[in-house]
Amino acid sequence: MCAAAGGGRSAARRLGRARGAAGVSQVQSTASIPRRSRRRKNVAIAYESGQADGAEQGTSEPQRPHWEPRDWRQQLERIREMRRNRDAPVDEMGVEKCYDSSAPPQVMRYQVLLSLMLSSQTKDQVTSAAMLRLRQHGLTVDSILQMDDATLGQIIYPVGFWRNKVKYIKQTTAILKQKYGGDIPRTVEELVQLPGVGPKMAHLAMNIAWDSVSGIGRKQRVCSASEPPLLFHLPVPAGRQKPVQGAVPGVL
Repeated sequence: MCAAAGGGRSAARRLGRARGAAGVSQVQSTASIPRRSRRRKNVAIAYESGQADGAEQGTSEPQRPHWEPRDWRQQLERIREMRRNRDAPVDEMGVEKCYDSSAPPQVMRYQVLLSLMLSSQTKDQVTSAAMLRLRQHGLTVDSILQMDDATLGQIIYPVGFWRNKVKYIKQTTAILKQKYGGDIPRTVEELVQLPGVGPKMAHLAMNIAWDSVSGIGRKQRVCSASEPPLLFHLPVPAGRQKPVQGAVPGVL
């Protein structure tokens, strides 16, 4: 009985050792299997004839079509025909006719700027009359600084928004005296920093006072790119001034 039990335990131990050896062997065989690399393989790209040239040379994307105002060339030709005789009020009383051509250059440029400031929302006839009255009082930087607001308002009345223009003229004149020695700035960027001076006035001042074509303003009725100035209305959306400036001067 004891012998039989001892034999059973011996057989169980041999069976356990056999199973353990088989497990170790299985683990060793599994470890010996190489793992797949997670690194991606590079795939060579083959181009057909003519396709690789653009990629190698770094060809840029197609450019957007050049923007231009609709039918503006046809409008320009029609306006040229209507303006052939040069008989509009602006031809006799426009800004380029309001300053004293015999005055020193610095005074002349100041008068050009003031006439532009007065011309906003004002007919040419009214602007011209106001400028004539100012010139009769001696239209210089010093004379305007010495003039009181009430007198200046009486002289320029009835130009549009004359009360605001009195304020802007006095402020701008003081800046010109302190910062520019009585002259006006030579760039559009500096001109538009003056009180009461917008982009349209700045471009026209550059053309008339400094004889420099700097561009055209948005919704501008006087084309500063022409000589003499050409009247027309060019509806230019915001942000489109530069494309138009690049197109218009080339055909005038």
